[in-house]
Amino acid sequence: MGILDRFRLDDRVVLVTGASSGLGVGFARAFAEAGADVALAGRRADRLERTAELVRETGRRALPVTADVSDPDQAYALVDTVMAEFGKVDVLVNNAGVASAHPALRETPEQFRQVIDTNLNGCYWVAQGCGRVMRPGSSIINVSSILGVATAGLPQAAYSASKAALIGLTRDLAQQWTGRRGIRVNAVAPGFFASEMTGQYTPGYLERMMPRVLLGRMGEVEELAATLVWMASDAGGYLTGQTVIVDGGYTVS
Repeated sequence: MGILDRFRLDDRVVLVTGASSGLGVGFARAFAEAGADVALAGRRADRLERTAELVRETGRRALPVTADVSDPDQAYALVDTVMAEFGKVDVLVNNAGVASAHPALRETPEQFRQVIDTNLNGCYWVAQGCGRVMRPGSSIINVSSILGVATAGLPQAAYSASKAALIGLTRDLAQQWTGRRGIRVNAVAPGFFASEMTGQYTPGYLERMMPRVLLGRMGEVEELAATLVWMASDAGGYLTGQTVIVDGGYTVS
């Protein structure tokens, strides 16, 4: 097998959550271009169908599934639906997430729980469902954030806590499943990439952050998606239990 062949995902099945918008759309398209069939999960059926069309344009199969992964029953049913259609799940990209920015003294229990239920619990429920059916050689990638390892000038206790917890969850699932079940479990911690979340920032915020990014710019979705393809493919076959930070140098500045 040549070195470039190791990056191919021909005929594998990838499940991407949070695929109705933002980074999830770019991830789905990249995995399809690498040769995979892609199952797409999200809460907005119309947008999921748009992502599915991008996958189909590459010649690969797409399966859009409307689901709220913060509900364990819906998360498990999502995995069952993918298994019924494709017969396997080779790669899970736990990308579903919501953002919040509330001062800690004013954040309500409901606001905090909403973020944790989606960003942390939802990832766990889908990983549980996939872990039960994945075969040796499969891969799980949890999408964390640089806010799991650093701060960025906004009051984001719930979001930061959820993303830091994902890093811990990644390590533990790797030590439980890699040796016993042959499932590699890793996380990626993106910096500033254009998405619906970054579009919600107050005017001027991103411009103030750019001097802390060594590359001096926001990342391109394709740059992050390429990292995930590497992590999921045979090219990343010796990687497990790790968090790969893709932030243009923000966390070392």
